[in-house]
Amino acid sequence: MADARLLDEQELRADGRHELGALDLARRLPSLIVAAKDVAATVMHGVHGRRRAGVGETFWQFRPFTMGEATSRIDWRRSARDDRVYVREREWEAAHTIWIWIDRSPSMAYVSSLAMQPKIDRAITLGLACADLLVRGGERVGVPGLTRALATRNIIERLAEAMTEETRRPGFVPAELPPPHALAPRTQAVILSDLLTDPAQVTQTIHSMSSRGALGHVVMIADPVEETFPFSGHTEFLDVDSSATLRVGEAETFRADYINRLAAHRDAVRTAAMSRGWSFTIHRTDRPASEALLALRMQIEAGHSLGSYREAV
Repeated sequence: MADARLLDEQELRADGRHELGALDLARRLPSLIVAAKDVAATVMHGVHGRRRAGVGETFWQFRPFTMGEATSRIDWRRSARDDRVYVREREWEAAHTIWIWIDRSPSMAYVSSLAMQPKIDRAITLGLACADLLVRGGERVGVPGLTRALATRNIIERLAEAMTEETRRPGFVPAELPPPHALAPRTQAVILSDLLTDPAQVTQTIHSMSSRGALGHVVMIADPVEETFPFSGHTEFLDVDSSATLRVGEAETFRADYINRLAAHRDAVRTAAMSRGWSFTIHRTDRPASEALLALRMQIEAGHSLGSYREAV
């Protein structure tokens, strides 16, 4: 009974930290929205969208009528304003859906003095900025398990609002990984996370999401201190998910073992991603967010090409 009470107390303390963390994140979201727009604007230069003419329902533009075309395509109202005959060009409806997962679990709150911002802030900035770029390029974007795929100009605000509402739900505890649901063909997934979880769970999630042919991109976000382990002497380590602590006398003696285990962990995640044709990159929070966003945008474009190739064969 004493052990049960202790576990209950630890869970209550952990839940309290989750609630405080969620409220703090909700307060920071307005500034993260601004940061996401700034990063997206930085990367926007030189990035071309995929909008082009084709069969679909979304109006794109008017263009002059060409002999041999069906007269049913003529827009007589527009043609009446000019001495030429015009048709309504429809947007190419092979637009893809990209699902963006932003890890908001407790471990993402970590930030060292070497980092530009906490991992969670960087993940949200990247996720919202990526959504903005994709929508401007004619894509649909959603958050798995939270929103449907959207193609609205205010996508940053819409996704931020959805995350804010979710954090205010009673008992909300952020998940580390996206729902392991099979994504439809022709879709792509983006996972922004530190992925400090069981590699077997990561593998299962990726395999489930890609089981119908969906492609994806894993961006492992890391604080520079997490890679170098600069601790020495008497050090106390705290578990962000519970009240557990670890006190060591000579922390530097753990450095080599820690670095080796981290490398093995990353290799396992990389293998899980690449086994399904997904990309894998590591982004450190002491680097500009624009670097990661540009690389991610290029990987998504490559994914479009690969997806079209797979469909053709």
